[in-house]
Amino acid sequence: MPRESYQEKLNALREDVLYMSELVLDRVRQGLESLQQRDEQLAQEIIDGDDEINQLYLDLEQRCVDLLALQQPVASDLRFIAASFKIITDLERIGDLATNLGEYTLDAGRERYPEVDIQAIGNAVVTMVEDAMGAYADKEIDACFDIAERDDEVDDQCSNASDAVVRDLIEREVDAGADESEIERLMADVSRLLLTIRDLERIGDHAVNIAARTLYMVENDDELIY
Repeated sequence: MPRESYQEKLNALREDVLYMSELVLDRVRQGLESLQQRDEQLAQEIIDGDDEINQLYLDLEQRCVDLLALQQPVASDLRFIAASFKIITDLERIGDLATNLGEYTLDAGRERYPEVDIQAIGNAVVTMVEDAMGAYADKEIDACFDIAERDDEVDDQCSNASDAVVRDLIEREVDAGADESEIERLMADVSRLLLTIRDLERIGDHAVNIAARTLYMVENDDELIY
């Protein structure tokens, strides 16, 4: 009976880590929507909801610690608990990045760079995290390597988008007739957009981290950990 209770705790941990990922991804999607729609109310809800994610992270962290300290897990279970501990850390940080999207919405000026497709980049990284969590749930090794490869594509998208913003700033936006307040507004918009691109790229990096920990959990393979 004690061993069955222990296994139930492991199963419950897995389910709650997956629940946390769903909650976090929903916040990222809302963040992207708030940016696209300039929805300040939604943006504020995302910011206010960060405490819920933080508390869930702390609760799951404590459960991981308790399982490690009190249950003396065998090797495969030990890797699962350790991987889950690392994955919830990545999820909490993705939640922070979703909060950033809400804050960028509140600070946004007019959209100056419609050729930069923030939504496409956002959809790509959301899908990466979804697939990484699917690999964690189903112990899919091939998916872990696929996610790592897709991250290179996202990095290229982000680099190209950042280059487009800076190039546009240099070539078209700043002229001798611009007054100081207009230049300040321009620089604020440029900074916000570059930070948005950076944060989306970081979400992709966290997806790779999740895939790397899943690979280690299933195969005891640290190839993707860096």
